[in-house]
Amino acid sequence: MLDKAFETLQSYEFGDDLGALSRIDEAIVATQHHAAGRRDLEARLIGVLKSDATRNGKDFACRKLKVVGTKRSVPLLAAMLTDPNHSHMARYALESMPHAAAGKALLSALPKVTGKLKIGVMGSLGVRQDKESVPALAALLGEDDALIAESAAHALAAIRSADAAKVLASATPTAAVTDASLACAESLLAAGDKTSALAIYRRLAQGEPAKHVKLAATRGLLACAGA
Repeated sequence: MLDKAFETLQSYEFGDDLGALSRIDEAIVATQHHAAGRRDLEARLIGVLKSDATRNGKDFACRKLKVVGTKRSVPLLAAMLTDPNHSHMARYALESMPHAAAGKALLSALPKVTGKLKIGVMGSLGVRQDKESVPALAALLGEDDALIAESAAHALAAIRSADAAKVLASATPTAAVTDASLACAESLLAAGDKTSALAIYRRLAQGEPAKHVKLAATRGLLACAGA
């Protein structure tokens, strides 16, 4: 029955009956504590990505590799990151994989993609809280494309590290950078790093910031003081 499910996946289109593919989900559950079974299942899913399966069939395979994928899946998913038809789902599979290779694949793809694909890759690096990507994201804060620069700021905020906070502090203070700095400070404070958070709040409170920034920074300063 599993063979039949993978055969159906080759021609699967969105809106088709998912009943025939349920065997794949059942196999994922059944192999949870069975290494050999998981390897076989991953190999079958990789085979779908290598085949001439439909786009929707490959999207389905990526969703399942998000669950069962290992380092063996990374090279193929990495190659898909530059493909407009498959980049989104390849990122979806990679961004939650607990393997350093997945983060490296996303970081390596960053200079190879443009527009929405670049924004997507930055988002995935943020989801992974990939500290290794901070220098590359820092370089994109000065991009002429406002969406790229804004996305880089959001990714740095999501990474929530002291290094990311320092990068944001040295960047041109746009609205996106300021909002990202506040988000970064909140995360650092929640993680117990009051020193780094305090430095951000003090900087943002200086001068005549926007009303919402002043309010957020003041609240942050009080929180750092334990008030």
